[in-house]
This record gives sequence, structure tokens and C-alpha cells, in this order.
Amino acid sequence: MDVLVFKGAKNLRQKLVYATLAGKTVRINGIRENAERPGLQPHEASLLRLIEKITNGSVVEISETGTSLRYSPGIVTGGANVSHDCGRARAIGYFLEPLVLLSLFGKKPLSITLKGVTNDDVDPSVDCWRSVTLLLLKEFGVGDDDLQKPIQLQVNKRGMRPAGGGEVFLHCPTVKSVRSVRMLDEGMVKRVRGIAYSANTPPHMTSRMVDGARGVLNKLLADVYIFTDHMSGAKAGHSPGYGMALIGESTTGSRIYTESSCSGSGKSKASADAEREREELQLVPETVGENTAKMLLEEIKRGGYVDGSHQSLALTLCAMSSQDEISQLRMGPLTPHGVETLRLIQEFFKVKFKIAPEQQSRTLFLSCIGAGITNHVKAMN
Repeated sequence: MDVLVFKGAKNLRQKLVYATLAGKTVRINGIRENAERPGLQPHEASLLRLIEKITNGSVVEISETGTSLRYSPGIVTGGANVSHDCGRARAIGYFLEPLVLLSLFGKKPLSITLKGVTNDDVDPSVDCWRSVTLLLLKEFGVGDDDLQKPIQLQVNKRGMRPAGGGEVFLHCPTVKSVRSVRMLDEGMVKRVRGIAYSANTPPHMTSRMVDGARGVLNKLLADVYIFTDHMSGAKAGHSPGYGMALIGESTTGSRIYTESSCSGSGKSKASADAEREREELQLVPETVGENTAKMLLEEIKRGGYVDGSHQSLALTLCAMSSQDEISQLRMGPLTPHGVETLRLIQEFFKVKFKIAPEQQSRTLFLSCIGAGITNHVKAMN
């Protein structure tokens, strides 16, 4: 079997997922070999344990120093009543994307409880997945099978940084294949929906964030409705914090998402720069609302059917889609992560995207013929 060799820890999560879906063994060398803390980080080791829980026959070999990794993929089995502690280094959103992409091609639907941090400024939050990501997956045919329970994400407890304590339940059905899509017209934003959440803080924090966001958005749009979600006690996790998520809904069904959050401490962040950023984000609730609204307007200005945080997932699903039809997608300027995703897709699936820029709107039209990934394990079952 051919072994794909990479160097460095960059995009480790995607490499593991793509290797499993493509059935290719990967070897990753030089994982932070010159860093102060060399080798795999706790969240990466946790992701490997999670992949082992939902697969059968996967082989993971790690060197003594942790700077070299060899991964041979097995069969995705899925399963019910699975539980995993994601730790506090990264939020639950870091684990959701690889978990869903793999579970779609599993032998059985997956029902899993994830514990850890639900909201932060690094990874997509659970609110992002509930409000936007699940609907994007449905456009690719996820949940079309009437014989299966639809995809579902339920937030049982919120957990803010640094101590976490959140809990999320995910049910993900299986698919035979991913449907090709044509998402070219992002339309005009007709309304804004959102959620202002808080945990272990006074209840009025949420209403103050709503007032801050409305002060920006109501100058441009009348149809703005923001829900409030205040949790305390056992459902609020172990750390205080608050934040806001906003979704711009268009006339054609596309959704643009932004979020800001503040938590009790930034000590769990990975770098000194990130710690300084976290200190700067200890803002009053009104400012959090204003900043989130301005971020949404900036994301809408970039254009595209999906926002920057969903570029990688959308490109991956297009690359896995049917070989019978062309998948077409309109995006704003590609993020650095989006560019890396295109390179990895070509490396693992031999799929190339045709990119045509449009000068007037400054958006990109991307099209490809997918690799035609099908669920052979489900057929065997």
C-alpha cells in the first residue's frame, strides 16, 4: 500500500479524515520537533482516540518523542451510546467536523456524547453547528433517508473556557453517497437571527448584548430577532462567560455566520499572542454585541454562498460528491485554511477544482467533478 508522507502538524485533523475516507496510509514526520513542547498536543491525541472509538482496524503508531505518526485507516463502524471527553485544549467544534465526515460513511448511524468546551473564539461553536452547519450538510443529501433518524445536535450543558464542563449529544445518520450541489446564488440578506448566551453570569448580560447588536443591525435591516439563552447551575459548566452568535439568512437559503465570546480566563490559550487577544476581549456585553454585528456585516461583504468558517467543509463535501454531475460553489476570497484544503483534496482524492474569479463581486466560482466516495461498509452490512 502506498504511504503518503507529510511533514509538520499543520492540518493534522484533515489528513487523518481524508486518509480514512480515501483508504490511504499516512506518515507525518517532524511534528513540532523544534518547539518548546514537541510532538502531538493533547487535543490531537484526543482526536486519535476518538477516531479509534468509531472505527475498527485503525492502526496508530507514534514515536517515543511524539514527533512522528503513522496512521493506517480501518472501517468506520459508528455505533450508539458512545462517549468521549474532548478535554479543554480545544472546543468540541474542533472534533465535530471530522466526526461527522467519517460517520456519514459508517456501518451504522452514530450517537455520541461529547464533553468539553462548547464556545470559544478558536473553533466553530455548537451554536454554529446547530444553526448553519447541519443545514449545509442537508443540502448535500445528509438526512434524505426517511428510514433513518435525521442528523441532530443537542446542547445539554454549556462549557466556557478555561474549565469547560459542557456536554453535547450528536446523532449522525449514514449516507450511500454525497449529492452534487449547485450553490451559486447567495441572494440578498433578508433577515438576521441569533442567540445571545451566558453561563454563570447575571441574566441581564444577554439582553445587553442584544441591545448592542441591534444598535448596529437595525440601521440596515428591520427583521432582526436574537434569542437569549442563560444557563446557571449544573447546566452552565465550570467557568463564567458569555457571547453572541449571529446568522444572516438570504433570499436563496444561504446562511452567513459570525460569533464572539468572552470567558473567565485566557490561560488555556496556546500562545502568548492568543493570551493578549483574550485579555483584549474581556469586553462589556454591549461591545460584544456590536463587534459581532460588525463581523457579520464584514462577512456578508465578502460574498459567497458560505462564510469563511465553512469553506473547508463545503469544499470537502464537493470533492466527495458523485462523479456523474459537476458540483458548483460560489465563495468569497479563499481563507488560508481553504487554500490548504484544496491542496490536500488534490493529494488524497486527485480532485482538482476549476476556479473562475468574478471581478464585479470579487467572488470565486469553484467547480469540480467529485471523487465519487461511496459507503461500501453500509452495503456490506
